[in-house]
Amino acid sequence: MTAHAVVNELTVAAPDGRELLSGACLTARAGQVLALVGPSGSGKTTLLRAMIGDLPPGTVRRGGTVEVLGVDVLGCGAARLRALRRTRVAFVGQDPGSALNPWMRVDRLITETGSRGQAAELLEEVRLTDVPGLLRRRAGELSGGQQRRVALARALARRPGLLLLDEPTAGLDPSLRDEIGGLLRHLAAARKVAVVLSCHDGELVGQLADEVLELPGGAPPRPTRDAPFVVPAVRAREAGLRVRGLDAEVGVRRARILRGVDLDVPPGTAVAVLGPSGSGKTTLLRALAGLHPFSAGTVTLDGAVLHPDVRRRGRDQRRRVQFVPQNPMGALNPSRTVFAALARPLRLHRRCSRADLPGRVTGLLEQVGLTAEHAPRYPRELSGGQRQRVSIARALAAEPDVLVCDEITSALDGDTAQAVMELLARLRRDRGVAVVFASHDLPLVERYADRMVTIAPGGE
Repeated sequence: MTAHAVVNELTVAAPDGRELLSGACLTARAGQVLALVGPSGSGKTTLLRAMIGDLPPGTVRRGGTVEVLGVDVLGCGAARLRALRRTRVAFVGQDPGSALNPWMRVDRLITETGSRGQAAELLEEVRLTDVPGLLRRRAGELSGGQQRRVALARALARRPGLLLLDEPTAGLDPSLRDEIGGLLRHLAAARKVAVVLSCHDGELVGQLADEVLELPGGAPPRPTRDAPFVVPAVRAREAGLRVRGLDAEVGVRRARILRGVDLDVPPGTAVAVLGPSGSGKTTLLRALAGLHPFSAGTVTLDGAVLHPDVRRRGRDQRRRVQFVPQNPMGALNPSRTVFAALARPLRLHRRCSRADLPGRVTGLLEQVGLTAEHAPRYPRELSGGQRQRVSIARALAAEPDVLVCDEITSALDGDTAQAVMELLARLRRDRGVAVVFASHDLPLVERYADRMVTIAPGGE
């Protein structure tokens, strides 16, 4: 079979000298699916980005070559590289929503890279035809799963010879995950596309991949422990978080996605929100955090009504309810270090003195399985799993009473996902933190949730 991409002994080092990849080799062949596996931080994303000639800023190639469709992507000129990316190679990142122009509608996003008139056909190909008015919606009005499939449709519009995907099924429900897996197999076989993807889902890899490349390295999840400061005693509270009769709408046409939702989350409990992609799970979670307006209903915390707009909630109310998004790259300021990202809520909510900041930041990083070495790094210097853990640590910095988490383990390997959920379990037990989380991982839900709430499509 024709080799569409060959990576030979590629070694890439970070600005501080750490090796992100060491002697990586792969061959991606037409008509086949190659899966990259390995723990968070092992270099899967770095390897995928190397294949489009886009190594992370500040990194250095210490050796090796990358040839894609006959082009030396790490040695060719900018014009040739642009032409290759525009017409022959497509890449869909781990956070596809951040790569979609929030002001463009779906039909324009898809046809921008291909021929007009393809949008509806491509949406059908990626199993996205059951959403009324989808072509006229903007990217910010879509669920995480819908954004992922729109990004895939946009990539397919180029009719690429090489398709690179970073965690393409993260955040999708199992049935849709299997459909997308089947689609990728079909693309490889029917279009003779070489597909290279990173994936933490061992079951999917077993069903989908013709070849598996395991990347060694990546820091194993460190035993999480309480940060080195005194934990305040859990206050006596009445009712926790309560939702009554909540309605919410999305899209230009204000399609109702949530209808009459009731929810009770007492202190120290975990409630899992289930439902297929696009059913409104993210909308509900964002509404709880005051990030999505709701048209009817109330949200209260210990009996006090929370304003639908987080900007009109009091400082302490904002502190007490913290939101952890599914895609942390869009939520972390790319120009701020990890230290700055964690120090800001500590200062804003007056959790510690300036002198104590370094120790508190280190403690927060250790809580989520990272180290003080991560503090001076920028988001672009972290793996997807590491960025997600920083996002969780930032939420914990405020010492919240309620954590609202949207698919926070979808981009993590199994061991790291379990470590994160064990951390949340300890916070619930030791501090009385209430957790509301959306997930498609049913074994994880069954293990860590006290109660499950299912959201039906269209709020029905």
